[in-house]
Amino acid sequence: QLVESGGGLVQTGGSLTLSCAVSGGIGSSLLIGWFRQVAGKEREFVAALQSLDDRTYYKDFAKGRFIISRDIAKNKVYLLQMNSLKPDDTAVYYCAAARSLIVGTVMRQSLYEYWGQGTQVTVSS
Repeated sequence: QLVESGGGLVQTGGSLTLSCAVSGGIGSSLLIGWFRQVAGKEREFVAALQSLDDRTYYKDFAKGRFIISRDIAKNKVYLLQMNSLKPDDTAVYYCAAARSLIVGTVMRQSLYEYWGQGTQVTVSS
């Protein structure tokens, strides 16, 4: 099971940190990813973290503004720290987990077998 939290309303330029709590057999997943979706648009990749070596992957729009990491204080909790938020970042953010990794596919939704319910992030202008 994947449970996201931390969404909310923030002003342009502000920050939010999303959390993804992983439980059950999913805890041994190789890859934890964050995706986002705006109503009426395709879900898009944001960032991912490879659990074996903490290697991270980011979509271009997230580089330099978003940080994916483990929560050091909590086991099997992953964070997405979002800084310098813009109205274009408004979306439902989803946490996802994959048990396998194929080179070149980290950003593909089809790689991820498990998904959370999503958490709304709204950035006001």
